[in-house]
Amino acid sequence: MNEQEVKSDLNEAITLTDAAVEKVKEIEIKEKKNGYGLRVAVLAGGCAGYSYSLNLQEKPEESDIVLEIKGIKVFVDKESMNALKGTEINYLDSLEESGFKFSNPNSENSCGCGKSFS
Repeated sequence: MNEQEVKSDLNEAITLTDAAVEKVKEIEIKEKKNGYGLRVAVLAGGCAGYSYSLNLQEKPEESDIVLEIKGIKVFVDKESMNALKGTEINYLDSLEESGFKFSNPNSENSCGCGKSFS
C-alpha cells in the first residue's frame, strides 16, 4: 500500500464501540456504500476551536493512516491522528441525545454540543 500505514498498536489508535460499528454498517447499507471506509478527521472550527468530522469514503488518500477496526476500514490523515490517539468513538441513541460521541483523552476542553473541542 504505497505510503499508507496500517497501525495495529491499539494504544495509539482510535477505537470504535460495538454500537458505533453497527451504526456505520447501517449507514453503509442505507447509502449503498458497502466496502467504503470511515473517514475520521479533526477540522479547524467549532465553538471550542476544533471539530470532529465523519464520512464514508471509497478509498484512502495516499498519505492516510489506514486502520482496520472490528471489520471497518478507518482512514485518518496524519495530523488528525495526532489529535485522535486514544479516542473512543461511540454511537448513542437515547431520548437525551443521538449521534456519534467522541471520548478524546487529548482534548483539554469540549463544548456542550459534544462536537467541538480544544
